[in-house]
Amino acid sequence: MAISKIVRHAMAATFTTALLLGGATQTFAKDTTDYNNTYGISHITRYNMSQIPSQENNPQFSIPKFNPSSVQNIPAAGGLDVWDSWPLQNADGTVANYHGYHIVFALAGDPSNGNDTHIYLFYQKAGDTSLDSWKNAGKVFTDADKLVPNDPYLKYQTQEWSGSATLTADGNVRLFYTDFSGAPQDGGTGDSNQVLTTSQINLSQPSASSLKIDGVTDHKSIFDGGDGSIYQNIQQFQAEGMFSSGDNHTLRDPHYIEDNGHKYIIFESNTGTADGYQGVDSLYNKAYYGGSEAFFQTEKTNLLQSPQEQLASLANGSLGIVELNNDYTVKKVLPPLIASNTVTDEVERANVFKLKGKWYLFTDSRGAKMTINGIGTKDVYMLGFWSNSLTGPYKPLNGTGLVLHQNIDPADITWTYSHFAIPQANSDNVVITSYMTNRGFYPDHHSTFAPSFLLNIQGPKTSIVPNGILAQGQLTD
Repeated sequence: MAISKIVRHAMAATFTTALLLGGATQTFAKDTTDYNNTYGISHITRYNMSQIPSQENNPQFSIPKFNPSSVQNIPAAGGLDVWDSWPLQNADGTVANYHGYHIVFALAGDPSNGNDTHIYLFYQKAGDTSLDSWKNAGKVFTDADKLVPNDPYLKYQTQEWSGSATLTADGNVRLFYTDFSGAPQDGGTGDSNQVLTTSQINLSQPSASSLKIDGVTDHKSIFDGGDGSIYQNIQQFQAEGMFSSGDNHTLRDPHYIEDNGHKYIIFESNTGTADGYQGVDSLYNKAYYGGSEAFFQTEKTNLLQSPQEQLASLANGSLGIVELNNDYTVKKVLPPLIASNTVTDEVERANVFKLKGKWYLFTDSRGAKMTINGIGTKDVYMLGFWSNSLTGPYKPLNGTGLVLHQNIDPADITWTYSHFAIPQANSDNVVITSYMTNRGFYPDHHSTFAPSFLLNIQGPKTSIVPNGILAQGQLTD
């Protein structure tokens, strides 16, 4: 099947190119459908990803090993699983101080119900770092909060997914999150629709040592993918055949940032029809491969004969960006900051901040969703990129984009994911938070805040700080 496809695409007008590989001359049939189009955006290339396995055992990138006997469930969670989390941040990404408190929003739910996914608010006194010091203010949203008149999406919400939160200039807490619509029997649309959403979270202090959620205001959908030209929308996913096709639609994890007085959200997405959409033709675009002509031709030939061919043709993950108005509605839809065509459909937890005049962009991804030889199903990554401007172009950190790597059994209670980099004031170190332990694997071990640890950034290079392990859930160094 794959060989016949190569012949089909080669057509009559071909020529051979002799390429020197490893001291031996090999001849390739050059396909007339080959092309080289970056669409004006940066790419996570197959060449860079293929170099990552050779870096994985370097302590510079290896997520620290944690002592399983020291892992604790979050006492304040009251038996809930707690996984993806994000702090209330200032506009520059540093941790905000809200009336003497640090605040974390986190996805949490009943361990016995995998569909129970809601955003909870945890808080601790600024300066406290122990896991025991976190308190739980409960669910951010009530069931009635999604009943917003004239909003076309919120009424179909079945779960709340990850996002970010900022302390506004007037002292309010503004949350950005993903409105997810699941199965019809749960009140959803049945098509895995994801919409970027925002709300102001109103808080009060009933006592000197507590915070209380006093409801939400200005709860609204802000971006659904648009017309499909820059980012894939749900209609395109439906037309593709949804999950039965092997496709994976993503529009989630909105991350708020400001630059020169302008408001933006960065988010996980997939490219649209105008900037490198999915499909068999994408397998012939040299821009997605990177490297030399020899690498391109060899890698393309191998991919076209690989079981990963279809998955690679559908892979068009991206980290998107839209500019917001002052009322947090969309002002302008911008091209993606970076895309992962043919590599993976899933680049999660978009995260960006400025440090010493450079912009740093991070994303989490899993080897199980990738199409690169040498990368396995247990591999977990944080990838990173840097630029002189927020909108790019972005170059890979550490030569390939590898920042963090872990390869342990997902059933290990010290398994971590959703790594999130938090810049620290006046420091080259950032704090990495994550969650530990997969949901539902053990009755006594729930998903919980993982021990944080330090990552040092020096220009285009990063490294894990030796002996830099912090308390579970710690936000500042």
